[in-house]
Amino acid sequence: MKKILFPALALFLLAACDVWNAQPQPFPSWTAIPSRTPNIITATPLILLITPATPDATFTPAPSETPVPTDTALPPTATISVTPAPALDVEILGCNTSIDITHGMGEVTNAFITLKNIGGVDLPNTCGLLRAIDEGREHPDKKVCVPNLPIQSQVTLKLTVDSTYKEGTIIQVDALSNDVILLRVDKQTCADIALFGGAPSNLNAIEPLR
Repeated sequence: MKKILFPALALFLLAACDVWNAQPQPFPSWTAIPSRTPNIITATPLILLITPATPDATFTPAPSETPVPTDTALPPTATISVTPAPALDVEILGCNTSIDITHGMGEVTNAFITLKNIGGVDLPNTCGLLRAIDEGREHPDKKVCVPNLPIQSQVTLKLTVDSTYKEGTIIQVDALSNDVILLRVDKQTCADIALFGGAPSNLNAIEPLR
């Protein structure tokens, strides 16, 4: 009896579907997803060729600006100026003694000297100054000057000091320019000028060096 009821129920259900004008949908059929072709490994290696990219445009570098040299004023070169040094040489030619009545003095000692400008500059107000160890009063001719003694020139002077009668006189001569002592010479014993031809005749005359 169960076998009879099952077909009847099935017909009833199908008839009900038709009444409502609704047909059962067929079951979808599944399609198998195709599998990927497997990689084939062969003995030949796979070589990848890299093609260098071609630039779209040729790049031309911008011309560099060449610096224009500017005139740079260099500082003036310092010049070292060397000022020639003044220099005097003194030569004591000889001495003698005499009596100076004009200045109210007794015995005086006269020294004859030559001043020589051996430096590189003229010597203004060039003087010879005489001193004696036994000097008494100051004689007016103790110091004798010339206004200027040029380069490479000489002058002979007569200097006088008040000295002690018949005493050995030790003398000293200073050579000056503008009251600056450039040289000092001592003479323990001053030989008699008469032994050298007497007193020179060219006193106070500016002459070339010789």
